[in-house]
Amino acid sequence: MQTAPVLAERQLGPRPLTRFPALLTWFFLLIPATTFVSSLPAISAPQVPQQKSNDQKKKLPKSRQLDVGVTWQRDPATGELYSSAAASGNDNSPAPRSTAPAIRVTSQIVPVTCSVFNPDGTAITDLKRSDFRIYEDGAAQQIAYFATGTEPASVALVIDASPSVLRDSDEMKRAALALVDGLAPADQVAVVDFSAHTYLQADFSSDRELIRHGIDRVDVHQLLGDVGGSNIYQAVYLTAAKVFLGGREGRKAIVLLTDGQDSGLGLTLDPATAAPRPGQPNNRLTFEDLARTLAAADIQIFAVSTEPRPKIMTPQWLTGHQDSSLLVSDAPKSGVPAYTLYLAELVRRSGGQLYFLRDSATLADIFRRIAQRIGAEYTLGYYPEATPPNHAAWHRLRVEVIGHPRATTIHRAAYYAPAVAP
Repeated sequence: MQTAPVLAERQLGPRPLTRFPALLTWFFLLIPATTFVSSLPAISAPQVPQQKSNDQKKKLPKSRQLDVGVTWQRDPATGELYSSAAASGNDNSPAPRSTAPAIRVTSQIVPVTCSVFNPDGTAITDLKRSDFRIYEDGAAQQIAYFATGTEPASVALVIDASPSVLRDSDEMKRAALALVDGLAPADQVAVVDFSAHTYLQADFSSDRELIRHGIDRVDVHQLLGDVGGSNIYQAVYLTAAKVFLGGREGRKAIVLLTDGQDSGLGLTLDPATAAPRPGQPNNRLTFEDLARTLAAADIQIFAVSTEPRPKIMTPQWLTGHQDSSLLVSDAPKSGVPAYTLYLAELVRRSGGQLYFLRDSATLADIFRRIAQRIGAEYTLGYYPEATPPNHAAWHRLRVEVIGHPRATTIHRAAYYAPAVAP
């Protein structure tokens, strides 16, 4: 029979202290280490920098008053208008620039933006360079540049925020968003509003979120104290001269919402009021200066009038006067108010289009049509002959489309070549 192994007998009584010094050693080592660790500041693991929130990334600069410190000076030799801006206390204002021509001189290609329509009003969008002919002062020109509506466009939305025009800010904002949504993703949009003064709410950008923030800034209540009338044509001029400044390429357009009743230029049905007048200070902006600026830069005007359409001013009547000035001596016989006549003349010279708000169900419908028109445009370009020194002149333009005899072609009637210093 196998017996279990005998275990060593446990001794009773005092245990030897052979392990106690080692335990004490560990105890006293752990106490200061724990105290030292607890006294250290908390050290977190390395953190990856967080991506900026959408609000931070989409933040717009403060709105900028475009007419602050602006003065005008006309060259007595050439008749060209010069502008300069004095320094202001606004930190968001650009650095002051030396006096420079209001119309910049360039020897580059002459761009001609045009639209081609079928008799039913639909746009013809499949034309090629070989389908076009372009003439300057009756002489055929070689087309050196051709682009379709797929090229990015620069569109400035200029809103008359005076209480008489912008009665409903929310409706305007919805319409403006319809315009932006109707443009191509690569198109850039700027937002300007005005009453007596002109404010840049958002500079050119293709970022739709930034553009929407700029549109949200337009508020008639913000300009209730902006007394001094409605300086429509100064706002358009400043948009062309300052917002489009820098030689923006491609198609350029200003979408203008206004009643046309300008307070700054003193325009009447007398055509002489459109130009500098004898006996009055020449150092002031005139309608003719604005027309020259737009024509020199090929900036189209798409104007939406909040006033009723004059009976005589049908779309067919406007098309029939595409190549002739509306500012004539017998203009009072037409029954067209001066403010609407000048708005139509500016549109005619720029190759844009005039709309009347009361002709459509909503403002958004008109803005969508403008976006469609811009998206279906062509841009032609040719190199003109050199302009003699100190010689400024208008040059008539004509564009023909081969193979479409019933098509209607809309473009600016002339371009302006400013005087070049010798």
